[in-house]
Amino acid sequence: MASRSSDKDGDSVHTGSEVPLTPRTNSPDRRCSSSDTSKSTYSLTRRISSLESRRPSSPLIDIKPIEFGVLSAKKEPIQPSVLRRTYTPDDYFRKFEPQLYSLDSSSDDVDFLTDEEILSKYQLGMLHFSTQYDLPYNRLTVRVIEARDLPPPICHDGSRQDTAHSNPYVKICLLPDQKNSKQTGVKRKTQKPVFEERYTFEIPFLEAQRRTLLLTVVDFDKFSRHCVIGKVSVPLCEVDLVKGGHWWKALVPSSQNEVELGELLLSLNYLPSAGRLNVDVIRAKQLLQTDVSQGSDPFVKIQLVHGLKLVKTKKTSFLRGTIDPFYNESFSFKVPQEELENASLVFTVFGHNMKSSNDFIGRIVIGQYSSGPSESNHWRRMLNTHRTAVEQWHSLRSRAECDRVSPASLEVT
Repeated sequence: MASRSSDKDGDSVHTGSEVPLTPRTNSPDRRCSSSDTSKSTYSLTRRISSLESRRPSSPLIDIKPIEFGVLSAKKEPIQPSVLRRTYTPDDYFRKFEPQLYSLDSSSDDVDFLTDEEILSKYQLGMLHFSTQYDLPYNRLTVRVIEARDLPPPICHDGSRQDTAHSNPYVKICLLPDQKNSKQTGVKRKTQKPVFEERYTFEIPFLEAQRRTLLLTVVDFDKFSRHCVIGKVSVPLCEVDLVKGGHWWKALVPSSQNEVELGELLLSLNYLPSAGRLNVDVIRAKQLLQTDVSQGSDPFVKIQLVHGLKLVKTKKTSFLRGTIDPFYNESFSFKVPQEELENASLVFTVFGHNMKSSNDFIGRIVIGQYSSGPSESNHWRRMLNTHRTAVEQWHSLRSRAECDRVSPASLEVT
């Protein structure tokens, strides 16, 4: 009884203080299983420690430096070159363009001046005109009404008899097209001409808004080239074309001091088998006016020059009272093929005059001694295309200009 109670007491104390130990047994089976477990645990522990020892503490990234440049056998550092040129004051001021700062008529300061200021500055007079666009018919009407306070003419060579009065007229065009221009009649001996003339341009409305109306007042001179008095330019996008309107505008100087002499449309054709050089005088336009009252009576003289010798002369009929004549006349010259390279054709436009000698208007030379690049190009195209007619427009030149560049011009009258 005493031993049992002591056992109980011991059990009670053991239970209250710590976890009871697993009872040991001396059985051989249990010893084997215990040893196997310990071996497997030890092996697993070694494997884990071996893996941890192999794993690096932080990832390593091997990055090579990146180099930019041209691959070559020898690498050299590239350094920016240093400009060592020294600039003098002359080099600095040489960059200026004085014409950009001049106060001429083409500069933008004119756009910021009033008509009174322009009139006071240039004293070229004023022009009265109007515009009206007709939408149903797609045409623009320009009415040239009158001008006032035009300056007296300037006579450089003393050939003009009356230097107190001008003989003004107005040329009208829609920039950038200057070829299809209109022209009023000439008003004799007046600084206050009244024109009251209307001109129409067949042009779509949207295209008209992109154009600029240019009105040029010109002084007619029978004995020399006509002189430009002044001009007025109006961008049509800035006006109400459909509503229309009329304006008094002050004239400003023009960079073009002399008017064009006109243009001539010609066709050339050579037949090698027949040895014939065929020339068609088709038409002319905007010829220089030679008569104050009725325009001009123009005709064309065609002269064949071989080398420096005049061979043959022919001419068209003259058309009365026009500066835009239509001829459609053909001429043929006998020119053997071996002589073609030494041939020149001289075209001269005259105004027919019953009372005195004919009035010279303009001239061009086509052939061996051409009067310009355009004429040379026309002759070259004809030589390269035998038996085919080649048409081309030509701008007329003055007699002095042709005589200066073409020996053939000196051989004709």
